[in-house]
Amino acid sequence: MKTLTWLSTLALTAALSAPSSFANTEQAEQSFIAETAQKYQLEPEQIAQWLSQAELNQEVLDAIQRPWEAKPWHQYYPIFLTEKRLNAGLKFWQQHQAELARAEQEFGVPAEVIVAIIGVETFYGSYKGKYPVLDALYTLGFHYPPRAKFFRSELGHLFALANEEGFDIAALNGSYAGAMGYGQFISSSYRAYAIDFDGDNIRDLLNNPVDAIGSVANYFARHGWQPNAPVAFELVANETHGALVKEGLKPSQTVAELQAQGLQLPSNVTLTDSAKAQVYAFEQAEGEDYWLGLQNFYVITRYNHSPLYAMVVHQFSQQLRESMSP
Repeated sequence: MKTLTWLSTLALTAALSAPSSFANTEQAEQSFIAETAQKYQLEPEQIAQWLSQAELNQEVLDAIQRPWEAKPWHQYYPIFLTEKRLNAGLKFWQQHQAELARAEQEFGVPAEVIVAIIGVETFYGSYKGKYPVLDALYTLGFHYPPRAKFFRSELGHLFALANEEGFDIAALNGSYAGAMGYGQFISSSYRAYAIDFDGDNIRDLLNNPVDAIGSVANYFARHGWQPNAPVAFELVANETHGALVKEGLKPSQTVAELQAQGLQLPSNVTLTDSAKAQVYAFEQAEGEDYWLGLQNFYVITRYNHSPLYAMVVHQFSQQLRESMSP
């Protein structure tokens, strides 16, 4: 048995006397450094240096436990469907009409949907987030067990992204979940779906609305957006439609199967029998509203895994389109 040096003895004593949570976090950080270095071909010393700058942020832990999407629909939608946001959206659309038209042509995603996403996410770049992204992902990755695996993975993607794009990692601010820029892309989505849409050879979602427009469109197209297809239809509120509501977001039945169980389509709506669809309930102050969501509604939930979010984006996009129509 090798004799411990004086310094290593002190280190061992400190580790043994430290709270178990600290010891576990330190061990987890060392494993994370090794795994991330190997996965993304980064220098372990660089990862350790970045990690040493991260700080536990209690505000992040508080925020993730009270998401807006936990509110009932009648309290959720007034946050976003406002005249102020609509006017800002119309101004953004007018300013970037050519780029939005090009994105719609190249990716098949309507301009109003792109404008709605950026408006809901950051009010057109006005509110990109106040939390240091490094701190947010570190806090949730190492101090929030329910989602630790996911956020630790996102932290690894952040380090890879910083290396690829040359970001000053300490200067990045975003949401409490580490989402960044005009469209609030998390690190993995930034790496996978961000594009250079203005031709300057830089994928800048942090400060460039044109790259954000193209990247949101690319994200939707890559997740299965169907061009010129409907998103959702409001249904008559009745017990039959209430009984058709199921858990989960992905449509699992066809329109024909739902009709066999009592689905009543609006008189002005025609859908193919084979179209996949799902009935969703939205809680009002008194009773519930029922909507039939189709593939494109599901695609919106790939951006934020909430039917409330998808519905507010859909309804906002319709307000924008109607206001922009001659």
